[in-house]
This record gives sequence, structure tokens and C-alpha cells, in this order.
Amino acid sequence: MFLDAALSGALDRIAARAADVRRAFTPGAIPTNDDTLGTPRAGFTLDPLSIALPPETSVPVATRAGTRYTRDGSFHLDGTRLVDAAGNDVLGRVTGSAPLAPLAIDPVDAALGAVQAPRIEADGSLVYTRDALDPRSGARDPVQVVVGRIALARFPAATRPPRDDGSTFAAPEGVVPHLGLPGDGTFARVAPMQREAGRIDLDAGLARLKDAYLAFDALQAAQHARGSLGKTAMDLLK
Repeated sequence: MFLDAALSGALDRIAARAADVRRAFTPGAIPTNDDTLGTPRAGFTLDPLSIALPPETSVPVATRAGTRYTRDGSFHLDGTRLVDAAGNDVLGRVTGSAPLAPLAIDPVDAALGAVQAPRIEADGSLVYTRDALDPRSGARDPVQVVVGRIALARFPAATRPPRDDGSTFAAPEGVVPHLGLPGDGTFARVAPMQREAGRIDLDAGLARLKDAYLAFDALQAAQHARGSLGKTAMDLLK
């Protein structure tokens, strides 16, 4: 049995509404439908590599499909690489004028097990502590190593980036985001040890999902009634 275009479209709308509901508790998730867009909420976490981003900003990440952007600041170290929740490389600058590149800790320090207390600070710096040996005294003194700073991106006002997976998104065709660093005078600082709960209003999402199901049921009933009416007419003509 093949569905006609109207029923197929109704099922697509149900799928999109259901996807928004599923993403309600995904950090940084953005709904597909603007009518379920809620206010960003962030809460404290003990994870020192987790951050909450300033409003209307995102972090560029490197994916197989190219550079994409995310508001999910739940970062972690995968070996030496700083990655997002999906395992994409987080992009930043090693120095203020350097080009964007994946941020990664020193592989020698990692191999020696010298990386201690990795964390992200309010200016977006990825830092860790390493013991340094004083050659004269033989004493070990902790030093702070700055790997680089996470980049932030802001799209022009009224830009609606594609929301194909709810977590990351690509820049719209022909739109170039403004890039900078947290606390650089253009962008606000990030909030360390915070995690954004997402921007999907769960109550609104459930209400719209219910509406989508009701619309599908009504459309299905109307088509069934039309089919029955057509059959009755044909029977009368026999």
C-alpha cells in the first residue's frame, strides 16, 4: 500500500515533532520547529571540561562533512584531542592570530602521564597542570600549560541555520559567521563547569506532537470517508 503525498507529509511532520521531543534534554539542542524554541537553561556540573556558551553563539567543530557548529559544550578529551559529545574535534586558536585548528594537548605529556587537571577556563582556554623538574634543586613544581582557546561563532541576526540533527548545524549557504574568542571584547566569556540543558520547550514540543498526530488521524479519516463514498457511488451505478 502506498501513501499519498498528504499522508506522507503528515507522517514527516510527526517525525520532526517527535525528534524535537527526543532532543529536549540534549545539551545545546536546537529544535527543528521554531514554535518549540525555549529559553536556554544551564546548570552546574562537576565536569571541568564542560562549558555553557553565551547566548546566540556556537563553537565550530571539525566533522567529516566539514566545519559545523554546536552549542553543546559537553567537551572531553579523546586521547590528546578535545572533542564534543559526538567525537568531533573542537576548533580554536593556539595563539590569538593563528588560524582555526583542532585543539589537542601535548602528545609527549600525554604519553608520560603528565597531564593533570585538564579544564576549560572562562576565556575559553584549554589548560592543564604539569610538574616541571627544577634542574638545580631537583624539586618538582607545578606549571600551567595553555593548549589554546576555544573559538566562538556568531551568525548574522535573523539567520536560521539548518537544523538537521538538532546538535550540530552547518552554516547556511552564502552566510559566513563572525569568529572570535571568549572575552575578546566581541564575545562574552563562557561559563566553566556549566552545562546547557538545551533550547527545546518540552511542554510545547509534546503539545505540537499531539497536534500532529491528531491532524494525521483526521486526514486519514477524511480519506477513508472519501474512499467509502466513492465505493458507494460506484455500487449505485451498477
